[in-house]
Amino acid sequence: MIAVTGPATAAPQDPAASAKLAADKADALVASRPSILHASSSETFLRKKVIQSSGLNYVAYERTYNGLPVRGGDFVVVTDSAGQAKYTSVAQSSPIGELSTAAKVTGTAAAAIARQQLESVKTVEGTNLVVVAEEGAPAALAWETTVAGTGARGDSRLTVDVDAATGKVLRTTEHVTEAAGTGTGWINGSVSIDTTQSGSSYLLQDPSHTTIRCQDAANNTTFSGPDNVWGNGTGTSKETGCVDAFYVAQKQYAMLSSWLGRNGQNGSGGAWPIRVGLNQQNAYYDGTQIQIGKNTAGQWISSADVVGHELGHGIDDTTPGGISKAGTQEFVADTIGAATEWFINNPNDAPDYQVGEEVNLVGSGPIRYMYNPSLAGDDNCYSSSTPNDEVHAAAGPGNHWFYLLAQGSSGGGSGQPSSTTCNGSTVTGLGIQNAMKIMYNAMLTKTSSSSYLKYRTWTLAAAKNLFPTGCAEFNTVKAAWDAVSVPAQSADPTCTGGGTTPPPTTTPPPNPTGCAGTNGTDVTIPDAGAAVTSSITISGCARAASSTSTVAVNIPHTFRGDLRVDLVAPDGTVYSLKPSSTSDSADNVNTTYSKNLSSEAANGTWQLRVQDTYARDTGYINTWTLTV
Repeated sequence: MIAVTGPATAAPQDPAASAKLAADKADALVASRPSILHASSSETFLRKKVIQSSGLNYVAYERTYNGLPVRGGDFVVVTDSAGQAKYTSVAQSSPIGELSTAAKVTGTAAAAIARQQLESVKTVEGTNLVVVAEEGAPAALAWETTVAGTGARGDSRLTVDVDAATGKVLRTTEHVTEAAGTGTGWINGSVSIDTTQSGSSYLLQDPSHTTIRCQDAANNTTFSGPDNVWGNGTGTSKETGCVDAFYVAQKQYAMLSSWLGRNGQNGSGGAWPIRVGLNQQNAYYDGTQIQIGKNTAGQWISSADVVGHELGHGIDDTTPGGISKAGTQEFVADTIGAATEWFINNPNDAPDYQVGEEVNLVGSGPIRYMYNPSLAGDDNCYSSSTPNDEVHAAAGPGNHWFYLLAQGSSGGGSGQPSSTTCNGSTVTGLGIQNAMKIMYNAMLTKTSSSSYLKYRTWTLAAAKNLFPTGCAEFNTVKAAWDAVSVPAQSADPTCTGGGTTPPPTTTPPPNPTGCAGTNGTDVTIPDAGAAVTSSITISGCARAASSTSTVAVNIPHTFRGDLRVDLVAPDGTVYSLKPSSTSDSADNVNTTYSKNLSSEAANGTWQLRVQDTYARDTGYINTWTLTV
């Protein structure tokens, strides 16, 4: 569920003050329990760290029900630097209701069921009661256990939620996601790396961010040496593989800071140990580490897009909502891997939109092609079956979207290939940095109910918030999603503040010249306050208004029943468009009203008047169009 509120009123502030103000204002909003939160008296909210990006603050919350964590109850409040709420993203779509917290199945029995989900189990990380409240499903009390070992697809670290009343497995969450010294890597060549001196020896460990280190997977020991010279350029050497991986991790850290304003891969100045030596044609992140395997020639696969991708899973995991779901997690990590490769811009691994082209994992070239996923057998275009595809195959439409957003359908004139759209349209790209900025800020509004459809809405909101003075970037995001067949959503924001607007898919009936107008200036509606107005002046329409005049209104607002909406004619006559109602709990007014205005002269200044008649829920006039 998405709520969009008033326009930004940014005031210059230092980041710490802005974060505190954002937290205070978000806490006040949450304390008022707006209807979009679907909260009951049994629930409390735990604020997480405030994440800042491009002048915006992302305040994430977790939910508890009678003291138990709610899986699927998370939400994010986005504010500007002045603390004004601009956007709210909520995982739940309905209230939990009354739920017993007395378990009928024992924790021991639930843990045994969790163990059965793997072929072999090395460790059990504990069992706790939670409430599972996934979108579209009834809430349930559950035992949650995380087990690590081996599953059908290899190494696994699996969180299992078992219904505490029936013993049924409600859901599983897999955490294993596949896919200034000097050093010589087999991929990146001779490079400079910042290492740590320890006595008379050196470590492949970042001196300022000590959680960034490269280790031998055989014993989890950080590589060390006496001379601060690393690797020999041979791809089968673990130390050489670590040179490549460590170099990429440090460069990605710089990219995150320079392009996105993020403090390290984990958001707190660090990352996870990278371990080279996995005896598989694979690489993965599991929430605690990065494991790097080898190709069929025995060379360690530490390229920029592979290491950047696996660290990207960690970035995804440490933004609100955790690892992306419903077939989106691999495309999300691919976008971060691509941005890492482009930022590094190493001539030995020239930036492109292929994944794993340098490592030649199984001897058949790249693993994925973002500009044309079908070259690797994946879908270019989204369909209803995409979320159920194998997770790497499901990355196709998202990778295609990101390529169109960054480079456009022509390839952007920088030597990159053209990309055929699913609807035959032409898309002009925004460049990799702007594309990644939009993607990252969408990730900061992510909840545990993520999906392709949600990412469409989140990226549109991100573009609107990041580029508030026009609509060019917003329209490119929209055009790129349309071009890969991800359908429009009712929660999608709109933009009328400038820029170019894609042509409509159908041609509306012609109106007499000068007899229609639009006002796209946002007007904040005060909560339970005085009425506000937005004006349109009609001129050059020397006749009476029509008996079938229309008023198209777009008002983002939680609990739209709070709103009374009227049209005020130039002579002061009031025409009711929408009365307030205590029973209409749906969000947003996005409709077209038809009115008989034939007794009014068309020319003059018309007003849309909106009043919020009840407390707690908020919104704003986004745009309206009058045709007389």
